[in-house]
Amino acid sequence: MSTLITGSIRVDKLPKEKFIKGKTDADGNTPVYYNLTISVQDNTKFGNNVWFTDSQTKEEREAKKEKLSLGNGKVVWTDGNVSVAEKEIDIISGTESAYVKDDGLPF
Repeated sequence: MSTLITGSIRVDKLPKEKFIKGKTDADGNTPVYYNLTISVQDNTKFGNNVWFTDSQTKEEREAKKEKLSLGNGKVVWTDGNVSVAEKEIDIISGTESAYVKDDGLPF
């Protein structure tokens, strides 16, 4: 499964109140994250078939709040297969793992 997507977003449209601060690293740097949603469409408009929007909360979705469009892009390559990503669960502790389990494959 592989797909390459290229696109751009309008950084000035990112709602600052939705920025998420990460943990400060050993060098004293604090990362800042932003959650967005990427939609891939079968049809194209102006040569683009990818849409970047602000990720909505459950409450925003239930209230049918209009999506904030951040930008667009296009699929530039695919092997024709896209699958849903599954969370890795640490069997010993029962928690989600931030690392991919070693399946013995070189990639």
